[in-house]
Amino acid sequence: MAKEESAEPQEAQTPADQQQRGQRVEVTDKNAISLYANFCRVTGTPEELILDFGLNAQPFGVPTDPVEVRHRIVVNYFTAKRMLQALHMSVQRHEQAFGVLETDVQKRVVGGSRPAGGARPAQG
Repeated sequence: MAKEESAEPQEAQTPADQQQRGQRVEVTDKNAISLYANFCRVTGTPEELILDFGLNAQPFGVPTDPVEVRHRIVVNYFTAKRMLQALHMSVQRHEQAFGVLETDVQKRVVGGSRPAGGARPAQG
């Protein structure tokens, strides 16, 4: 996740604060389950953001069958903002390496010839 910056000046931080800032959180993913979703719905309350994920078997046009939500993640808005920053940075890096991602399905399908892999050349 993106590193959170403090609004306090550096001089006001105690040595313990400075030491904690330099440490990284250890993460283990040995029990993680990988899932695929091509559908996401975002709703929320004043306190939380709710992300529902599912598989849309008919990704073109309007689905005739309901999209079954299989996974839900509920986060507070602070976590959502850090996630947004991390996702934005990751997508920017991907587009710099492979070209702009077109999110409008109609433009991808109707467009002209594309390079291998479906990516469009970066415009600059």
